[in-house]
Amino acid sequence: MQPKHHIIIDTDPGQDDALAILLALASPEIELIGICAVAGNVPLSLTQMNARKICELAGKPDTKVFAGAIRPMLRPLVTAEHVHGKTGLDGPVLPDPVMPLQAQYAPDFIIETLMSRPAGTVTLCCLGPLTNIGLALVKEPRIASRIKRIIAMGGGWSEGGNITPVAEFNIYVDPQAARLVFDCGAPLTLIPLDVTHQALTTRKRVEKFRKMENRTGPAVAELLDFFERFDVEKYGTDGGPLHDPCVIAWMLHPELFTGKDVNVAVECESELTMGQTVVDWWRVTSRPHNAHYVRGIDHDAFFKLLTERLATLA
Repeated sequence: MQPKHHIIIDTDPGQDDALAILLALASPEIELIGICAVAGNVPLSLTQMNARKICELAGKPDTKVFAGAIRPMLRPLVTAEHVHGKTGLDGPVLPDPVMPLQAQYAPDFIIETLMSRPAGTVTLCCLGPLTNIGLALVKEPRIASRIKRIIAMGGGWSEGGNITPVAEFNIYVDPQAARLVFDCGAPLTLIPLDVTHQALTTRKRVEKFRKMENRTGPAVAELLDFFERFDVEKYGTDGGPLHDPCVIAWMLHPELFTGKDVNVAVECESELTMGQTVVDWWRVTSRPHNAHYVRGIDHDAFFKLLTERLATLA
């Protein structure tokens, strides 16, 4: 199958980031041009290593991984070890990667890729804070018109926040970068907590990974065993939300999701509401649409896609 989607994944792995990367690596419709690591769930020294661990787990050591921003554009780094553990990938014991880290700085790799490939052919799949994309836009604003689409996991409206009462973690960590990205004019799809909180890693779903006859499935089950413990205790649900793979799933099968075009603004001034995504769902302002905001998911079909694809990996 010829790749239909040519993508860069920008990420701060993270157990749920790991599943998104694995889904991309297991999908023949996707050419994964490169993975850019950013500081977020854990510091950059760990996220760049985690990205390479995941590629090796999938049996894809030729994937190019680049290290990017060590901290947000203007604010101190906030991390989430309380959710993801000390390494960011707590759960299974994954060996240190043998595959190399690329020498190029991730924002420069993003710029070079977008400027050298035909305009409108490269999609940015963003699973963490948007610092790398923000830095690339500042250094070379012309890339905005060359991006096919930005698909980002971030924000929330009806679900509130998960790091403050109103802010979702990825946006909160670097709200200034998020504002730059949301306002850059590139087509944007936002995968917020409103939709990811419907994609729960129930015990039955996790067991399907555990029973796979490859090394990826059981490792994924161990990742989810660790990852979901925090949200199960917090929300009292059977399993926790599986955020980041929704980005790849929306690109592959947008018909599994529902949403609409709205304006989304990012709060960068108030400490009380820092990082809030202000969603004009009912069009009460005259601000122009800048995002396709996703709020519904066929969660059974989503997990079917995930389990079927991951079963094909090493």
